[in-house]
Amino acid sequence: MKHLILILSLLVMGTACSSIPVIPDTTPKALSEYKPPTWVLKGGGAYTDSQGKSFYGVGSATGIKNYSLQRMVADDRARGDLAKVFDFYINTLSKDYQAHTTVGNFTTSNEEQNSENALKIVVAQTLRGVVIVDHFEIPQRREFLSLARLSFDAFKKNIVNTETFKNLPKETREEIKTRADKLHKEMQMESDKILGNPSLFIE
Repeated sequence: MKHLILILSLLVMGTACSSIPVIPDTTPKALSEYKPPTWVLKGGGAYTDSQGKSFYGVGSATGIKNYSLQRMVADDRARGDLAKVFDFYINTLSKDYQAHTTVGNFTTSNEEQNSENALKIVVAQTLRGVVIVDHFEIPQRREFLSLARLSFDAFKKNIVNTETFKNLPKETREEIKTRADKLHKEMQMESDKILGNPSLFIE
């Protein structure tokens, strides 16, 4: 009888233990744990890839049930992020050039105004050439990411082809192109500090 009671007790305990619900781990995972492409972790900035120097922007859309709409939103946000990177580049280049040419005289000359206008005129035209070059989806997070690219060579080509730029003195034109290359390099160095210097794309 004692043995029967013991067996029944063990069965009851076993049933009770097996009925205890397992609480799922809801701790948010780090983005890196989803093994995304490098560009997802680095974000927008100035980079050099297999196609040459470029500007990049990264956009993300989360929780949108309509897949097409989610992709469209992510693409638009990637373009918006790239526009911010590009605006920073243009503003820095303009200020850098202005500081270089003023040399103590804070009265902006016509030459300086023309060079600044040449940079600003091409902004809207160049941003029309932005291309979405990659996507990455994380179903667990209901997140969709897009990568936008703007060719640095196309940007420079558009600048030198503007009438405003062509009317500048040759020395000024060369100075702007030289400083444009230098600033892109400086921005790339800052971007590379985020994750060392890995390739922007997974081979």
